[in-house]
Amino acid sequence: MENHEGISRRGFLKALAGAGTLLAIPAVPGLLTPLFRRPGPGEAVAYRDEAAAAKGTAASKVAGSKLRQWAMVVDLRKCDGCVTIDEPPQCTQGCIKEHFVPEGQKWVQVYQRELAGGGSAFMPTPCYQCENAPCVNVCPVGATYHNEEGIVLINHDRCIGCRFCMAACPYQRRFFNWGTPELPPEARFASYSPEYPVPARRGTVIKCMFCAHRAAAGKLPACVEACPMNALYFGDLEEDAATNGVEVVPLSAFLSENNGYRYKEELGTRPRVWYIPGHGETFDRLARDERPLGQSKW
Repeated sequence: MENHEGISRRGFLKALAGAGTLLAIPAVPGLLTPLFRRPGPGEAVAYRDEAAAAKGTAASKVAGSKLRQWAMVVDLRKCDGCVTIDEPPQCTQGCIKEHFVPEGQKWVQVYQRELAGGGSAFMPTPCYQCENAPCVNVCPVGATYHNEEGIVLINHDRCIGCRFCMAACPYQRRFFNWGTPELPPEARFASYSPEYPVPARRGTVIKCMFCAHRAAAGKLPACVEACPMNALYFGDLEEDAATNGVEVVPLSAFLSENNGYRYKEELGTRPRVWYIPGHGETFDRLARDERPLGQSKW
């Protein structure tokens, strides 16, 4: 059992659950480090996805290491599309800045959706990191794959640009690099990896990858960090906990008690992004607020 400043992770989460669904904590990196760091040697645990659990086998397990299984929650009660601060969606902007996203692409796109009872709500859409991912299933060269922490990555050294994955994705969260984007020097000379696909390569498919490079460094994804309303939570299914950088929530209880759902769940893709229904009411946005989304900037 690992201890951090005298508090065990299990004890911390147990106390967290006992205190109720939410526990506000200061945004101190030292408190978040136990949850969002790359585990060291000697820690072994396996996350069983639904299909593997049915067979009684671990979905991913590597001897001598503890694997995180990353997930995201979008609390739509807090998401106002950033219209109340008269800015373009900051989750989109944070992603663009972090990854030098080519102009016109929005790896985290915010949509304005009509509500059944009238009015509208905003809906941020990253890659859904599906456990049963159609994109992975159709890739003819194995360029699209799951890493050991459940994130769907693309290896541009193998991608042949056939775009089968784009056609298969029911969420339309993949993009094709038709040309070579104009990039600053720090992007042009970056060290490429599937976890940090910079610089973008002509003739390949690209998308959100849950900021796998930041998770490995113990940081929250750029979209989560950039959200001024703290509407995005990033968490570990193994720890059953998630944080928006301000508070930590017990993940399963948070979803259960707030009617959490997954987009297009009926397709059987088993996405790792959940939503809490709402329309920005936490910040007094009315459902019939007609202010449009601001224009993204590259």
